[in-house]
Amino acid sequence: MTPGRRALLLGMLWWLPLVARAEVPTVAAASSLQFAMPELTDAFRAETGLSVRLNYGASGNFRRQIAEGAPFDLFLSADEISVLALHDEGRTEDEGVVYALGGLAWLQGAGRDDLPHDEDPLAGVREAIATYEAGEGRPRLALANPEHAPYGVAAHQVLEHAGLWQDSEPLRVLGENVSQAARFALAGESRGGLVALSLVLAPTIAERGEYVPIPEAWHAPLVQRMVLVEGAGETARAFYAWLQQDEAQEVLAAYGFRRPDREAH
Repeated sequence: MTPGRRALLLGMLWWLPLVARAEVPTVAAASSLQFAMPELTDAFRAETGLSVRLNYGASGNFRRQIAEGAPFDLFLSADEISVLALHDEGRTEDEGVVYALGGLAWLQGAGRDDLPHDEDPLAGVREAIATYEAGEGRPRLALANPEHAPYGVAAHQVLEHAGLWQDSEPLRVLGENVSQAARFALAGESRGGLVALSLVLAPTIAERGEYVPIPEAWHAPLVQRMVLVEGAGETARAFYAWLQQDEAQEVLAAYGFRRPDREAH
């Protein structure tokens, strides 16, 4: 972060006690943030006394809702495309900023004794396909819907990279968002699934599942951008500024998000 941007953001924080406490903005947050965001909002409230209201979902769906006038103040997307498209349509104040870089992981239920090795993270996919083709069952493979979920797009790219997209078609079960895909991956009839790294690191999922990270080179970068929606209030602006500070970035890092190089984005 440049000295000028740092000074601007720090300068915005001094007047936070002056912001009306009654104003509670609505934040549209990508499902990959489901476990990180409560920790972020708690820390923000502890520091400033301000609160925000959270809605989780697929970034593509939020992009459509905001375009149709949904009353969101701040949009934290799991990709850049959704934010930049809204900016082109005049729905946001600017192009926003990149707040995190995400990762993908193979997730399966705990205690199976067949977790793939790091060097072959898609072994479970091939095993599921072999089981199905041998007529020995139909183990499910979970991922978010690529039509509107960025992590679903990344999962599609990973399966294409490995030459498994076509063969896995009869076994795929699509979550409306990546959080739902994680639930599907842990269901009893599933072999596992491709989901956000940030979700598998959350305690509530870690106690039920086990995971293997997917190499970043196997899919396009998961560049996550956030932006203020036109008409956003002061509390939303304060939260937007706070999310770019070190404290917020440390929370995101604990959930597997990498810090962006703001000069590059």
